[in-house]
This record gives sequence, structure tokens and C-alpha cells, in this order.
Amino acid sequence: MRDTAAQRFLAGNRLSLLNSGGEYFPALIAAIDAARHEVHLEAYIFADDSTGRRVAEVLAAAAQRDVAVRVLVDGFGAREFAAGLGASLAAQNVEVMTYRPEIGQFRFRRHRLRRLHRKLVVVDGRLAFVGGINVLDDYDDGKALSPRFDYAVSIEGPLVARIHADMRHVWQLVRWARLGRRPPPPAPLPAAPAVSGRTLAALVVRDNLRHRRDIENAYLHAIHAARREIVIANAYFFPGRRLRKALLAATKRGVAVTLLLQGRVEYLLQHYATRSLYDHMLAAGVRVFEYDKAFLHAKVAVIDKHWATVGSSNIDPFSLLLSREANLVVRDAGFANTLHASLEAAIAGASHEIRAADHRRRSWLARIASAAAYSLVRLLIGVTRYGGKQYAD
Repeated sequence: MRDTAAQRFLAGNRLSLLNSGGEYFPALIAAIDAARHEVHLEAYIFADDSTGRRVAEVLAAAAQRDVAVRVLVDGFGAREFAAGLGASLAAQNVEVMTYRPEIGQFRFRRHRLRRLHRKLVVVDGRLAFVGGINVLDDYDDGKALSPRFDYAVSIEGPLVARIHADMRHVWQLVRWARLGRRPPPPAPLPAAPAVSGRTLAALVVRDNLRHRRDIENAYLHAIHAARREIVIANAYFFPGRRLRKALLAATKRGVAVTLLLQGRVEYLLQHYATRSLYDHMLAAGVRVFEYDKAFLHAKVAVIDKHWATVGSSNIDPFSLLLSREANLVVRDAGFANTLHASLEAAIAGASHEIRAADHRRRSWLARIASAAAYSLVRLLIGVTRYGGKQYAD
């Protein structure tokens, strides 16, 4: 299979892995505080909580010192933003727009399922952040003892220009959609920042036009090429047939496949639909762990301790078939080993393993719930007509 990211890898980048909001938000706030020309932020959720208000505060302060500040949020994930923090930011010279704000209308249209699920920031065209962390408090409902488990990456180097150009393109699409006009051609790439390191990395996006399968294909290419080990941590795991077959084929050729998945019930349908896949995975030799310490929100993978991805895309129909997503893909042993060590620590210290014998002994009620959830998810995919044969058995 052709590596869809191959033509977009750029050398000379410096990357820093940021573990959950405890490391991400101080880095983000410091970068915005230091901005001199432009801050461009995309988020699926921008909450009116202590974290959201703090980020809004530094965005407004940047705008007040004549930094161009642009904020784009999703109309469903951040549906209360426009009337709250968004209105306050707009009053302080921040440009604010909402992606598909019409979600609240009653009439169903398939295109309303297409959301902006990306989490991207570019500051002064020289520093970027890519990952899965929304702008909201790191502790669920303020009661959890441990922070939500997630990652972001700070990036310096030539790849920042690519990220910047893609964000500007989406901004223009949303702006022109609001005016009811045909969007202009994509803007040329900004001048690439100077080489900052040695890391080879690419931005891989998913949209509903030219890049529908790019993130999925990046995963597939890496899985097919795996020789020793695949470690995937994913909040909402419900892969289509191609990804399922690729993972099972990897185990047959002796690759150790480990999945770190959501242990807490956040959304009943996704939780039980995912568990319906355990029988086949466990029977094939895949090791499955569920993260218990807090909610797992990560969307990352490490393969052969050389290839890694960190981003916004889950391995489920919402991300792979519907939403705008953005993942960083890295070919670098140092970065991959850092992420691998973090995942190993989470598996060893905050998770429990699902063993085949125990899974077979689960209650009849749990079996029925999993089967029903699996069937309902497939039905919903069929109704939207987005899934094709991906989710057919």
C-alpha cells in the first residue's frame, strides 16, 4: 500500500511530547503570551471553565497588543462558545468563527454529522501544537483524582508552515461558507521556519474531499510494515474491516499487538460496541488493556519503536468517515521511544488486562449489551451511508 504521508514528510523538525493538560496548557499559554504577530487556534471543545477562561484571557491579551488572533471552534462540540466566551473574545478584537453552527436545527441532514474535531494551534508561524487535547479542564467534572489521559506535541521547524497553511485554508473555507460564496483556491504555503531539529514528521489530515482515507491509510501502511510490535492507545476504538484485518494479520506474522482502550464508561454505545470486538482480537493473540485511572482521551500509536502518531483521530466511524481530523505522523526512534515509554507506564500502572478466559465468562447481560451496541452502530453507519463496506462483515 502506498504511504499517503510519504510525499509530505519534512525533515529538520524539533518535537516535544506533552502529557495531558498538565504539560500542554502551560506550554500553550506561554506561547500565546509570547506571540508577536499571530495566533491561530482550532478546537472541537472550548469550555467555559477555569482552563477555557485562562486560555481566552491570554488570547484576548494578545489581541489587545495587536496580535492577529483567530479562533475556530466546532458548532456541536463548542455549541455554547459563540454566545459565551466567543462573544467576549470577539468584543476584544479576536476573530471568532464556528464550524457548522446549524447543528441545533431539527431537520436531519447528513452533512451536519461532519464536525471539526481537530486540535491545532500555530503561533507566529514558528511554533505549532498538534494533538488530541481540547480547551477544557484536565479533570473530569472537577472530581477525578487523575487528569484525563491524552497527548499533544509542540513542533518547531519546516512542518509548522504546512500546519499553518492547512489551518488558513480551513479558515477561508468557513469564512466563504458564511458568505455563501465559492471558496478561493488554497493559499500558498507560508515561508518555512528554519530547521530546528532532526526529526522527520508529517501532518496527515482527514476531510471529505481529497483526504478521506489519509489517516486510515497512514495507519494501514505502518501496520502492514510492522515487524515486531504495535501499540495503539485510542479513546473510541471501533475500526472498520480493513484495519481489523490488518491488525489480525500482524499477529499472524508474529507481531505483538497491544491495545490500550477506554476503561471507564463515558458513552454507553461506544463502550459496548468496542467490547463486541474483544473476542476476535483476543482469540488472535491481541493483548487488550483498559485504562482505569481516569478517562482515556488519547489517539496515539507506536509501531516498531520508530513510527508514531499523535493527533485528534479516533479509530472509529466518527473520525475515519465523518470529521475533519489532524494527526502528526513521526518517523523517529527518539520520539517513538518517548511515547512508547509513556504508554508502557500507563499500561503497567493505570490499566488492567482483559484476558480471553475472563471475557468469555462475562454475564449474559453484558454479552447482549455488546451485541446490541455493535448492531446499532452498524445500523447508524448504514443510515448515514458513509461507511460503505468498511463495517460490513
